[in-house]
Amino acid sequence: MKILKDIAFCVEKGDSAALKELIHKALAEKLPAENILYSGLIAGMESVGLKFKKNEIFIPEVLIASRAMKAGMDLIRGAFILRVRQCPATILLGTVKGDIHDLGKRIVGTFLESCGYEVKDIGVDVSKERFVEAIRKEKPAVVGLSALLTTTMIYIGDIIEAIREAGLKQKVKIIIGGAPVTQAFAYEVKADGYSPDAVSAVELVNSLLKKGRRIKK
Repeated sequence: MKILKDIAFCVEKGDSAALKELIHKALAEKLPAENILYSGLIAGMESVGLKFKKNEIFIPEVLIASRAMKAGMDLIRGAFILRVRQCPATILLGTVKGDIHDLGKRIVGTFLESCGYEVKDIGVDVSKERFVEAIRKEKPAVVGLSALLTTTMIYIGDIIEAIREAGLKQKVKIIIGGAPVTQAFAYEVKADGYSPDAVSAVELVNSLLKKGRRIKK
């Protein structure tokens, strides 16, 4: 349907004003909110994700598109029924203690939200105790640990061990990422997965939970 393709295009271009007009029109025409979400908003972010992964666009374009996506979500939230979400799981994200880098984590959160996950971002400089507390409170399916410095990524192992000692490891999947992090390091600290970028993070979470929609190749 043309209007849904136009909505996807506006997300991709980050044109929030035009996007809002189109969504108002789509709702007036009684299009189901889930169609607007999946065939419009999410389709647009999937295109953004593929271009980002191929280095055809960069972080500023991703952030502009994500703002448009969120503006569109605000308009359909009242009409959007939770049962239509394909991935009704909570993902907990945080940057480890000693590290205040935030941008990569926020981009990962944006892509996860665009695929229907509920993201709880507990910020930066997060201690192992705070991660354990947040897991108990939020009951996430997946915990994402981010580190952008070689000096702080070592703390990832401490967090995973604290989660295990708290008896929570069997209840969550733990994924890690960040500039210095590698698959080999993920094996070393016994994480459940490693992702080098935001799009791959969505694919990893989908795979670990064995549900949801993958970013199309």
